[in-house]
Amino acid sequence: MDPELEELTGVALRATEVAGGIVMPLYDQRLTVELKADGTPVTEADRRAETAMRELFARETPGFGVLGEEQGESPGDGRHRWVVDPIDGTKSFIHHVPLFGTLVALERDGEPVVGVVACPAVGETAWASRGGGAFLNGEPTRVSDTPSMGEATVLTTSSASLLERSPEGMTRLAREAKLLRSWGDCYGYLAVIAGRAEAMIDPRVNPWDIAPFAVLVEEAGGRLTTWAGVDGAGEDAIATNGRIHQQLLELLNGDDRKA
Repeated sequence: MDPELEELTGVALRATEVAGGIVMPLYDQRLTVELKADGTPVTEADRRAETAMRELFARETPGFGVLGEEQGESPGDGRHRWVVDPIDGTKSFIHHVPLFGTLVALERDGEPVVGVVACPAVGETAWASRGGGAFLNGEPTRVSDTPSMGEATVLTTSSASLLERSPEGMTRLAREAKLLRSWGDCYGYLAVIAGRAEAMIDPRVNPWDIAPFAVLVEEAGGRLTTWAGVDGAGEDAIATNGRIHQQLLELLNGDDRKA
């Protein structure tokens, strides 16, 4: 494992711990919810957690850039950039549903090289570094080896968003998949990484929603692409165990493209 990446993975893990230390005491409280310009909710917990994460990065990795959901972009040395979402799944957090988490990714020369997803309410953290493998709560983790859609559990954040994006694809998916559930946001990707589900679908994502998962999914033996089949993160995302990836692309897109 790259010694620099090993050290920086530790920084990323500490950042999620700092965030969790702020978020979890507020989890059972009734917080004021505001709506941002894009209509998505934000709370005191989101803002305080991101501020604390940025303070840690400033101490541990001075000169690195930071892109965060709540505070935007702080330019850095041009080579390294942290990408963070202090609470991915704020709607779940607000409704006291434990399927939310903190996301941290590190980009080096524009490529994701470290990814962490921490879901403190369920007590699970997964992390990976490029070439270093993927881990869940300290143990190596791999995607499932399920070979077909007929045996697959497929997850999405919002069935309504999936239906809006691809009504015919949603119909085909519901018919072909063994199980279709909306255990979404970051937990859906964690479930794929842990081998509990075969696919996670997002019809629309922002950079901070998806940044850790290219390296996490790939190091766990899976595949992450856009809906167009382009490897890596984009404005939408499909993460799978790899074995059902082509089948899922065809169901969603209604064609026989080879990705």
